[in-house]
Amino acid sequence: MRAGSTILSVSAIAATALAQFLPAPTDLTHATGYAGIPVRYKQVPTGICELDPDVKSFSGYADVSENEHIFFWFFEARNADPTTAPLTVWINGGPGSSSMIGLFQENGPCGVDYEGNVYNNPYSWSNASNMLYIDQPAQVGFSYSIPVPGYIDTSSTNFNIVTLPNNTCPDYALQFGTCGTYSYPNESLTADSTSAAAPNFWKTLQGFMGVFPQYSRHSFHFSTESYGGHYGPVFNEYIEQQNSKFIPGAHKIKLETVLIGNGWYDPLIQYQAYYNYTVYPGNTYDYSPYNASVQAQLYNNVYGPGNCVDMIKDCYSKGSNKICSAADNFCAQEVENIYDIYLNRDEYDMRELEPDNFPYAFYVDYLNSPAVQTAIGAFQNYSESSNTVGTAFGTTGDDGREDGTIQDMRALIEQDLTVMMYTGDADYNCNWLGGQAVAAEIDAPGYCSAGYVNISTSDDVVHGQVKQAGKFSFVRIYESGHEVPFYQPIAALSIFERAIKGLDIATGTVPPHLGYATKGTELSTYHEGNATIQFEVLAASTTYNTTTNAPNPAKRERTREVELLERRGRLDRKGRLFKPTLRR
Repeated sequence: MRAGSTILSVSAIAATALAQFLPAPTDLTHATGYAGIPVRYKQVPTGICELDPDVKSFSGYADVSENEHIFFWFFEARNADPTTAPLTVWINGGPGSSSMIGLFQENGPCGVDYEGNVYNNPYSWSNASNMLYIDQPAQVGFSYSIPVPGYIDTSSTNFNIVTLPNNTCPDYALQFGTCGTYSYPNESLTADSTSAAAPNFWKTLQGFMGVFPQYSRHSFHFSTESYGGHYGPVFNEYIEQQNSKFIPGAHKIKLETVLIGNGWYDPLIQYQAYYNYTVYPGNTYDYSPYNASVQAQLYNNVYGPGNCVDMIKDCYSKGSNKICSAADNFCAQEVENIYDIYLNRDEYDMRELEPDNFPYAFYVDYLNSPAVQTAIGAFQNYSESSNTVGTAFGTTGDDGREDGTIQDMRALIEQDLTVMMYTGDADYNCNWLGGQAVAAEIDAPGYCSAGYVNISTSDDVVHGQVKQAGKFSFVRIYESGHEVPFYQPIAALSIFERAIKGLDIATGTVPPHLGYATKGTELSTYHEGNATIQFEVLAASTTYNTTTNAPNPAKRERTREVELLERRGRLDRKGRLFKPTLRR
């Protein structure tokens, strides 16, 4: 799922002009959480994101080590007493992707429009739960290691952060418009694997829960997407291990629910799924992107002797960083990247051409404005993804490892937790055919005999199907890219509420017991057809219509700045290191 190198989005590039040298905040409250974790925080003013003055939000840092400071942003539940409402944690994937992606583009209380204005999200998951967004590991988003003056060299392949001697932008850096405060880009000051990132995630929860006990019960709900297919199972199994140690001063955290959207779990299955999605059996949009020659090339690159499948199997067998990194690099470049070589389509929504305006990335500019950074107590400028973190994970081949994810998913199911895998079916990057195969590999009790049934929602539109056995479910959402809550907000909020309430995903009316299983078809066979596939690049101001599942007519033409950037190739996301925007 890993692409080659991090490329900035439209708004990330525009935002570089807003990069600044940040003074360290002086108005943060200092406190100590559980397990002795230091925490610094402040209340965020109404209007920075949440627009309801009666709903509080807090942002801050858990100081998990001397040079690793994890940023969080918390929002009270809107429609329930926040002191009794459930707590849900959200993290994005990558590795190296900021959870501000989830907050501003998907399921948070607000978004930012083309004009830079904050708007309310009526389908925010905070309607049903307290929400805690965490940027992790260190150097991702607003999380930082050692804040230093520097600039981003946008002419380099990897968009390197180059440090400067002081808070002055020299002549040679002015051309990039990126001088500002960033994390010292040392790979030793962040995690280099999923298992290495787990301890600081646990520490962040300990810190937050200790400082905000009014919002933190013993149990909580965990939600993630993309590389979260690695993070979710491994992190939560680590939490269970920590619980069993009875660590003095630590809070025993009981997990209730794990929700993973378009996850990256098992590379052996999911690299093969790139062939399945584009060639055979193909996607449900009746779009066959390759001619016979490219199809043959892709098949050989996947299954030919010594190629992707064999290399990933060797990684699984040998387990060395060198072998796994080489395997992942080969599969990313020679299998996944075939799509990018021959098509000009978004990996995260194959219906759209590049540059894709959806989900809206205007929030990056917004988060790099001085007023907002002051309001949330930021120590560094904001980026959607960290190339340092992506590179660190690349050195261990973490993206090419199964990492115990399947075993850990089974362990979560055995602990009687609600586990939901949901997938937008227009996503190529972590596509639903691969996710479906992973769900079968997990093989929850009764799952193989369950069938697909329609998901009912308040708008009486069938947005997708679910196959569920007991508390484990696999969900396919129609007409949706990688970030499901953006494309299908009603369906996303519905299945989220049902999951955290312990109800069946199809109707939300039945608590699924041990023998519960949906009775339906063996396969989900609905085909959308190609009516929503776009064949023209859209104007930068174009908005998405979640009723028609297609772009609205543009309100204005692309700006000259954006057109120039496109011609320079700066808006092409093909080279991104994550799967999201990596694997977001």
